[in-house]
Amino acid sequence: MNINLSLTPLISLLAGILILVVPRLLNYIVAFYLILIGLVGLFGAGSLRL
Repeated sequence: MNINLSLTPLISLLAGILILVVPRLLNYIVAFYLILIGLVGLFGAGSLRL
């Protein structure tokens, strides 16, 4: 059995849950998400499979 997990959907899910739980963190979560997605895109870790 193969389990393929992509990094981007997991980060999106975590960010969405945090925004629902603590709405005041919205600016920080969005900024962190954009920085992380940018770094993943630059360094090619988007094809990383766990």
